[in-house]
Amino acid sequence: MKQEIKRIKSVSQLHDIFRFGKPVHPLISIVDVSAWEIPEQFVGVKYAADLYTIGMKDKSCGLQYGRNDYDFDEGVMLFTAPGQVQSVSKPQALNEVSGWMLFFHPDLIRHTSLGKGIDDYGFFSYEVHEALHLSDAEQKTVTDCLSLLKNELSERIDNHSQTVLASSLELLLNLSRRYYERQFNTRSAQNSDVVSQFHGLLNQYYKQGKFAESGIPSVDYFSEKLHLSGNYLSDLLKKETGYSITDQVNSFIIDKAKTLLLSEAEPVSGIAYTLGFNYPHYFSRLFKTKTGLTPQAYRKLN
Repeated sequence: MKQEIKRIKSVSQLHDIFRFGKPVHPLISIVDVSAWEIPEQFVGVKYAADLYTIGMKDKSCGLQYGRNDYDFDEGVMLFTAPGQVQSVSKPQALNEVSGWMLFFHPDLIRHTSLGKGIDDYGFFSYEVHEALHLSDAEQKTVTDCLSLLKNELSERIDNHSQTVLASSLELLLNLSRRYYERQFNTRSAQNSDVVSQFHGLLNQYYKQGKFAESGIPSVDYFSEKLHLSGNYLSDLLKKETGYSITDQVNSFIIDKAKTLLLSEAEPVSGIAYTLGFNYPHYFSRLFKTKTGLTPQAYRKLN
């Protein structure tokens, strides 16, 4: 029997379930992980919260996100978006783990610039093994930013509170995005290997006739093969090559299309099907966008 997933709809409900006491603000909360005691009864229970989560911990705390375990022994930052399934794989005693967890409801940022741009922070959909590893200096900066949020929460809530909290969160997320870019840079050799594997998979997919059989490969196809989340892979490739996965797949398609147009007598519609298009006019539109010519015009010109 499939285990039921418990839904957490609010900050207040989160505090009630894990016995954190009454939250000081209805839409945002910062929890000291060292004071978070997790008894045996919570082990294995699956939760999905309608909350964004940002956390920094010094070592494994027995949390599991999606398919992967949170399991390492150094300070890292983790980000999860609303609806992601989480569970606890082992109990946790008081003072066993140090760090903090920040939870906020989407309503907190709904009418702010952060609310409009929250989907741009792709790391909320990264897997746990793609966590952000901070230097000591970066960790201090992040901690200082968290102090701004704590100070604001300790003050009396007024008409400016929501704006100030959202602005402080935006600063924290922008710092995190900067540090992720640094992490991509410092792991350049490893990332280059991922880029090579990506292109190898793309070529293999074509040679095996899968464009015609299964259609144009999706981001999920590559992420599954490379054991990375789609967002992390997309961000990594964009950082390393300057082009998104879609851009690179489209460039590959156009390159193969040029070869087929000049070496085959097959009609354009047949080439379109070979390259994964169910409707030839979509292929023609992409080809013209990328080359300035229709497939027929390119064939005649060359």
